[in-house]
Amino acid sequence: MNLKSVKLAALLVAGGLVALAGSMFREHRLFQEPTVAGPGVTEVKKLSDFSPVVAGTVNDCNVYILDSGVPGGTAFLIGGTHPEEPASNLSSQLFVENAVVKQGRLIVVNRANTSASQITRNGEAYPRFYSVQTPWGEKVWRMGDRCTNALDSWPDPEVYVHYPSGQNLAYMDIRNFNRTWPGRQDGLITERTNFAMMEMIRNEKVDIVLDYHEAELEYPVENTIVTHEKGQAVAAMTSMMLTSAVFPIPIGMEFSPTALHGLSHREIGDHSDAMSLLAEVAEPMLDRIRGITDEQLLMSGKDRFVMKAGEHKLLYAPIDENGWPIDIRVGRHVTTFMTALDVFNQIDPSKAVVISGVPSYQEMVDNGIGAYFKDPKSAPSDRVFMD
Repeated sequence: MNLKSVKLAALLVAGGLVALAGSMFREHRLFQEPTVAGPGVTEVKKLSDFSPVVAGTVNDCNVYILDSGVPGGTAFLIGGTHPEEPASNLSSQLFVENAVVKQGRLIVVNRANTSASQITRNGEAYPRFYSVQTPWGEKVWRMGDRCTNALDSWPDPEVYVHYPSGQNLAYMDIRNFNRTWPGRQDGLITERTNFAMMEMIRNEKVDIVLDYHEAELEYPVENTIVTHEKGQAVAAMTSMMLTSAVFPIPIGMEFSPTALHGLSHREIGDHSDAMSLLAEVAEPMLDRIRGITDEQLLMSGKDRFVMKAGEHKLLYAPIDENGWPIDIRVGRHVTTFMTALDVFNQIDPSKAVVISGVPSYQEMVDNGIGAYFKDPKSAPSDRVFMD
């Protein structure tokens, strides 16, 4: 084979690989996640219904409203802030598909930053999708990144200057949904999305907000409720109740730093009447010392390298051969919110948000979370929404 033929063959192979990669990227970006509106969902709006600044953008997400019709408070549950943390959106979707509100209202967002769910982190070899086994088959979701897709947000600044505090943050934080609260109506897409959600929180008179997250075991703010000062009593009692009676591994409480801006637990409390909380649970796939980054690690939470780091006292959360499986992570998140509501209801019964139909922590651990997701093919078409 002469040199010209070798070059042509190499060009064809390279072109084929580019075409294959492009097809895979496109499949991931356009993949639709069906959510079945459960018996408690009374209305599904778009985020742009609360503010036009996100209209026509990828981040004009679904907003699920569960209204009891009985006077009480309003709770807001944020899932999908960081789409590389699957327990976040799985937990929120479990509420949408199962919860029935008996008093007050619950508002839920599954994919707070849809754009970030349509790309995975560069250079990290993340899986494109992850799945959960259900009684009716496999349910699949997109794996995402921590930050908004650069295709939807350009250009990054040299230094991100947070609005309105003026605090200097890392350049990529302008695409981090948990660094751009309370948002800016004329900013880039992540800031506009935060702004729209703040408008919703204020206009809907939300009383309590919980933002779901996962974190690497090397991170000190782990298995923790982070709270604005408005929510300290709720967070403290929730931590004590869950640690003493429900969770084998304790859940702590941290105060939201007053001087660190852009985070939901700080800015929502500062810029609205709502108390704002954030819940963290351990996700070993995020640790830098992990092994192969695949769906098995993501969902099982088992990794021998992370375990070895634990043996050397390098982690802020325990891990053994059982890992941190997704059923436990989602179980902790769901139960944390339900317990926080119980405490909140006792503090101010006139603002109570009473929810039924949600499985307990032990039920999720024993049965697996797949038992609580509905089959979209069996549901009425007008009850199925794409996230």
